[in-house]
Amino acid sequence: MDAFIRIVGALSRILGVASAALLAVSVLVILHLVVVRYVLAESAIWQHEFVTYSMVAATFLGAPYVLLLRGHVNVDLLPQMLGARARFALAILTSLLGIVFCAVLAWYSLGWWYEAFERGWRSQSVWAPPLWVAYLPVPVGMSLITLQYLADILALVTGREPPFGIRQEG
Repeated sequence: MDAFIRIVGALSRILGVASAALLAVSVLVILHLVVVRYVLAESAIWQHEFVTYSMVAATFLGAPYVLLLRGHVNVDLLPQMLGARARFALAILTSLLGIVFCAVLAWYSLGWWYEAFERGWRSQSVWAPPLWVAYLPVPVGMSLITLQYLADILALVTGREPPFGIRQEG
């Protein structure tokens, strides 16, 4: 169980780094776009589409890392007002709902990705990159966030982590 939690955490960190790298590359591509278009007065063909796909990929690939760090927007008024047992139950319930949502999204996006891959779908732009590349971050990110939710539940059930990161006082 410890190995599973560590492996999923490591994969979430790797995707977090990949997400940050995609954001950094997007900034560089936007800089390139500005120089090419406004300084050199040439056509920008691929930059807009690349940045759009990169930002979407960064969002989906970075989601497991955000969950690992509890970096998402979280309203903790209710968990802080609850007793230890109710807080634990709420943490399990919300994580189970997260698993269901993310697993369903991962499953259906995998079919969507496979269809794009198998049929050779391409973007309808001049650049025309294969769409399976742009679609791949969705099933990958959603699959790993599902595993991260599972690791969080295991950490809760075994007492490795407190619910919502709130330690019981007393």
